[in-house]
Formats: sequence, C-alpha cells, structure tokens
Amino acid sequence: MTSIDLPERPRILVVTLRRLGDVLLTTPLVRTIRRGFPRARLELLVFRGSERILKGNPDIDDVITIPERPSAGETLALVPRLWRRYDLAVTTQAGDRPTFYAVVAGRRRVGLIPHVGETGAWWKRHAHHIPVAAEPDRHRVTQLLALASALGLEHAPDIVCPQGSSAAEIAPPGPYAVVHANPFYRYKRWNDLGWRGLARGLAQRGLAVVATEGRDPAERAYVDALWDPAGPPVVRERGRLDWAGLTALLRGAAVYIGPDTSMTHLAAGSGCPTIALYGPTSPRLIGPWPVGGLSTPWDHAGTIQNRNNVWVVQNPLPCLPCEQLGCERHLDSYSRCLDELSAGAVLIAVDQALGRLPGRASV
Repeated sequence: MTSIDLPERPRILVVTLRRLGDVLLTTPLVRTIRRGFPRARLELLVFRGSERILKGNPDIDDVITIPERPSAGETLALVPRLWRRYDLAVTTQAGDRPTFYAVVAGRRRVGLIPHVGETGAWWKRHAHHIPVAAEPDRHRVTQLLALASALGLEHAPDIVCPQGSSAAEIAPPGPYAVVHANPFYRYKRWNDLGWRGLARGLAQRGLAVVATEGRDPAERAYVDALWDPAGPPVVRERGRLDWAGLTALLRGAAVYIGPDTSMTHLAAGSGCPTIALYGPTSPRLIGPWPVGGLSTPWDHAGTIQNRNNVWVVQNPLPCLPCEQLGCERHLDSYSRCLDELSAGAVLIAVDQALGRLPGRASV
C-alpha cells in the first residue's frame, strides 16, 4: 500500500531528463504506474527530442519537453506551467534539476536520492515524501522499479517501444539482419574490419544486411566509408525511419547487432534477438534490458552472456570494464577492447541467437 493519498483521478508527472535510450528504459516504470493508477492523467517531462522514443506509447497522456540546456528565461517560464499542477511527481534521477522540477510540480513527491553522505543527499531526502536511495551496482531499470515498489505497485518489467509506423519501404522481402555501426560516442565504436567481416558472415548465413544510421552528416560520412563496395550488398536505411518505424524493422529481423547505444536498447525491448557489443562500459548497470526483464544481472565482464533475447559480447581484457571514456579518456577516444574484438567472436553469438549453436545461457 502506498503511504501517499491520491485522488480518484490523479494527475501524475514523471521527470526523466536523459537521452533517448535512458528515456526508453523509463517505460517499464511508466507502464507500472499506469497499471497501478489506471484512471490517472500521466505526463512525462523530458529533454526536447527525446519524446520521439515515446511515439504511440499508450500509457502516456502528454509529454512536456524542455531544452537540454535551457536558458534562465526558459526555466522561469516552465515554473508557472508546472506549479503544483500534479498530485504526484516522480523523479527518476537524483540530480538537482530533476529534483527541483519535481518539487515545483508535485503536491506529493517520490524520487531517487543519493546515498547518505553524498552531495545533496540531505535536502533531497526532505524534498520527497517518499525518498528512494539509488542502489549501487543495480541495473537502471531495477533502480527505477524500486520507485514503483515504494508506491506499492506490482512491476510491469517490459520496455514499451514506440509504435505507429511501418518499415515496409526498408525491410527486405526475405530473412534479414539489422546492424547499427555508429554509437553516439566514438569510444563505444567497434572496429571497421569487424563490421565488414560480420556483414560477410551474415550473408553466408543467408541473411540480407540492413544498416541503420542517424541523420548527422558526420555519421553518414563514417557509414559511407565503412561498407566495402566489393563486399556483400548492404541496404542503407539512411535515417528515413522514425523510432516507431525502426521498431517495426527490428520486429521483422532475424537478428540485430549493435554497440552500446539507444538503437540496441530498442532492439532488446522489441523482442528481436539482440547482440550487444560492449567495451569500456559495464552492462551490469546499463546493459540491454531483455523481454521479461533480468532474473539474473549481467556480469560486469565476460565473453558471451545471454539473458532471454539478448546476448552481450565483450573482449574481456584484464582492464574490462574500466568505466572510462576509452583508452585516451575522452569521448572521441579509441577503445582497445573493441578494436581487438573479432568478427568471429561476434558471429558465435549470432549463431547462438539464430539457434545454430547451443548457448541460451551465459558462457
């Protein structure tokens, strides 16, 4: 039972000021709240642009957006729009700005807070009617569902993918694999030879290769140079699909392969057999969330780990996971663990996902 008294038709705001993949990982919490309060009006506050990952989400009544770096004037303009408008505000982050917006918006508040002794812990503990300390070494979705537990709600553990678009203009008529080569940051990128070897291996397995990509000119230039004209043909999606269209594309695919990026989280949530290539970052905290959730957490490092419809592939060097920005400690750095990961190692996971090799358990 919740210790917060709410009206029969409460207005609820969920604050999640993160990038696309993180907003997608909030959807199990949002669905849990929707099922727990079916007559509520449920709204989200997100960064502008992140609302695209929520297209067609049946659990959400409205989305409010703000710039990622709002001016003082933009922040002040938002305050009267939010002021005590909601019966309950739920903040999914322990940061200053999300906590501030929750205090402004909600007559009652539930939110993640830092542990005792961490910066800001004392005032954030008093800012919420139900404060929930973010447990270390737990997956992001598990941390968020702890907010639902604090409200006495039964968990709905699955990601809710965007919907309402088609991939008919892109999807090949026969069996196909989807690959996404370029993550948001360079230090999470696999090596070019690996991608080319993977494309050859997929073609040898009777799969057409569909490559998704963003619309940024620099990303397109990278992808233009990546695929070998003498190699297997690659169908280029070229940023034509929205996130709901990408969901449709993934649901028709035999397998998906990609790095630590939003597209990989979408693939896992869609139910597609998903191969995730992880380097410096541990999958324990922010690895792909499979259909049905994680009954066993991801290990910090391994060669191939499998949980339901997701396989995490790593090159387990002694330094893995370093949780650094690559070997040079900046966003455009190389990462030796990914540079030395072979196509052959990834294709073993592909064969497991396609049912050609045993390995439905972590190895």
